[in-house]
Amino acid sequence: MKLKILVGTMTSTADYVAQAIQMDCADLVDDIEVALMDDLDISVFDDADALYLICSSTYGSGDVPDNARNLYDSLDLTPKFLGHVRYGVIALGDRTYSQTFCFGGKKFDERLQGLGAQRIGEVWCHDASAATLPEELGTVWCREWLEKEAIPALQKATA
Repeated sequence: MKLKILVGTMTSTADYVAQAIQMDCADLVDDIEVALMDDLDISVFDDADALYLICSSTYGSGDVPDNARNLYDSLDLTPKFLGHVRYGVIALGDRTYSQTFCFGGKKFDERLQGLGAQRIGEVWCHDASAATLPEELGTVWCREWLEKEAIPALQKATA
């Protein structure tokens, strides 16, 4: 199984989370690829054998990060059915901005579902105001997500 972690970030925090997952979950997944969303478009989802993990921070007034804008917009500008896509979401935000908390990841989730992609599990949200390390909590969440939800769901789908 291949896990593709697509990273939307402004300050590299989401990238640190993705890299921590890549190192920590190598015993669960044969191939883990971390890709910054820079210059990616909807074609990144063409790999029908991959499991995707969106790892995105939130920027400004609840927007996706600048490096994720092209991919996010392409899901709307060049839409196609993504029924083969199975994915999870790590959304990073700050709860002191309650109106837009974790909207970067949540916006990707909404747009992917609108194209027929199937989210596995719930969106995991990290609160920067909680003074916890997103890399540590993100890897704990991802291990549990892979073991209890994602891997069993993929095995069931291919059986």
